[in-house]
Amino acid sequence: MTLKATPLNSAHRAAGAKMVDFGGWDMPVNYGSQIEEHHAVRTDVGMFDVSHMCVVDLEGDNVRAFLRGLLANNVDKLQVPGKALYSCMLKPEGTVIDDLIVYFFSETWFRLVVNAGTAEKDLAWINAQIEATGSGVKVTQRRDGANAMALIAVQGPNARAKVWEVLPTTKEASEPLKPFNAAIVKDTAFGEVMVARTGYTGEDGFELAFDASQADALWNALVAAGVKPAGLGARDTLRLEAGMNLYGQDMDETVNPLDAGLAWTVDLVSERDFIGKAALQANGQHQQYVGLILREKGGVLRAHQKIISTSGSEGEITSGTFSPTMQQAIALGRVPMDVAVGDNVHVEIRDKKLAATVVKLPFVRNGKILVA
Repeated sequence: MTLKATPLNSAHRAAGAKMVDFGGWDMPVNYGSQIEEHHAVRTDVGMFDVSHMCVVDLEGDNVRAFLRGLLANNVDKLQVPGKALYSCMLKPEGTVIDDLIVYFFSETWFRLVVNAGTAEKDLAWINAQIEATGSGVKVTQRRDGANAMALIAVQGPNARAKVWEVLPTTKEASEPLKPFNAAIVKDTAFGEVMVARTGYTGEDGFELAFDASQADALWNALVAAGVKPAGLGARDTLRLEAGMNLYGQDMDETVNPLDAGLAWTVDLVSERDFIGKAALQANGQHQQYVGLILREKGGVLRAHQKIISTSGSEGEITSGTFSPTMQQAIALGRVPMDVAVGDNVHVEIRDKKLAATVVKLPFVRNGKILVA
């Protein structure tokens, strides 16, 4: 099978990146030291090629009404152009097709950014719902073809300053942006750029979306300004420290968002109906999403390891790693409702049961360790 490549593939190879098959994409896992890349984002600035993710533009007179029914979060919260919202797209039975960000730019134009591995499935689902509702919404995917966009996430305490150094004409529009807001700036040296104050690391920064033909030029300009390229390895440890879900690992089409710690992205309060709402109301929440810190030596926390509470009830780790920031083994997991923050539990690692503590997420945010 031929792997798909982002517009920055040659740049990664020129930089000596270790490339891996990531869901059918040829992606950099690191450029030498995953640990150094992780620390660069926590303490200074790093950047990730996220062009394998898919920008989807939805246009037409009925876009808002269509998204009201499609998404579990309420797009009526988006009233100011550039405002963004994190949401899940659910199946009728209430489980997660994908988690995504939706941006509002006008009453006839909303933009979604969906996950790489689910993009084709997402587009098929969206098109099926457009047909079912007769909403007439026009869908344009921006990952392939003449309209293709590149995506670069610049993250870390110095990320915004570095972006303004390389893209000075974006500063006026993007400096006032609060998190989960975006601006589109037309007059940059790299063409039109969407600058979004979003990210997946627990640090401040911008995600940049722009014409794929400019990918190498903008990437190289950021490198020249001192922004450290970072790969999938650091991206995973950073997002895990930040307590952020990874689709396909922490939730999928078998898990409802209430059990995955995503109740805050689901609007069950308004009278608005959406796909999956009735199932969520009927089934409710049966598990809670927590952090774990391993307290005994002798293993590393990994997905699918069993969590055993003092009462004997059982849960499961969904993601685990060794935290470069905390220098401890940490994990995300789903546990029964009788487990509380502060409880001691045991994790089955091979033939051993090792002690761990349940903690409130996130572990790390904005460079600070928040749990002990």
